[in-house]
Amino acid sequence: MIVDYHMRRRALDESDDRSVEAVERFVEAAAERGVDEIGFTEHVYYFEETRSLWSVPYHVERCRYPIEPYVSAVVAAKGQGLPVKLGLEVDYVPGREEDTHDLLAPYPWDYLIGSIHFVDGHGIDGEPSLVASVGVEEAWRRYYETLAGAAQSGLFDTLGHPDLVKMYGEEIAWDWRTVADSLDGVCLEVSSAGLHKRHGKLYPNADLLTKANKRSVPITLASDAHVPENVGRDLDRAIEHARAAGYETVTVFEGRAARQEPLG
Repeated sequence: MIVDYHMRRRALDESDDRSVEAVERFVEAAAERGVDEIGFTEHVYYFEETRSLWSVPYHVERCRYPIEPYVSAVVAAKGQGLPVKLGLEVDYVPGREEDTHDLLAPYPWDYLIGSIHFVDGHGIDGEPSLVASVGVEEAWRRYYETLAGAAQSGLFDTLGHPDLVKMYGEEIAWDWRTVADSLDGVCLEVSSAGLHKRHGKLYPNADLLTKANKRSVPITLASDAHVPENVGRDLDRAIEHARAAGYETVTVFEGRAARQEPLG
């Protein structure tokens, strides 16, 4: 089975299209690329209901849409039998775990992605970057310490683009055992999105993925598509990457319950 569990329906100009018809366009694109099931995961910080979580200006400036139309459109598409799941990409805020849980609890999520885009107010994949502020090694230490906190928080079903910190600076050697050991009950996202970033690499690092497999950490697949034509983009390479690390199954979610299906 091939899933693409990381995408959003927002246009590149950040216009707001939260209709079932918008969902259908992504489903059609997925079918053309042989993707069996897709999951929508809009960024949590676009929704005004989560405003109390944010202090970083990047988040605050974007927090202006109601969440209900997004949820309703995906739920309606599911009700029509379309192969879609309702998800959300949630920026992890250390110390705000209970608040995050309470804000998201009312909605019928199939899965939640935990992501780290800012640490100590500095960007991981944006500027001014954490790497520029504290150096590569310290940035990696802070990032993976925060990622471990996200994994252990109980908030998330999978971790998005888990080695995003390689966006800036050189990629350095790291003790992935500590990261992998924190992943009890949480999936890793194997994502092709990095192939289209400045570093041009899949997420996550092959060594991290191999160590995660040895600890029986499950995986999901993702393209991080923002428009229909990018759904499933380069997932063949993500699947090859996962197989090279020893994976034979992929995780499928329904109502935050996970099951394993043959990969590819």
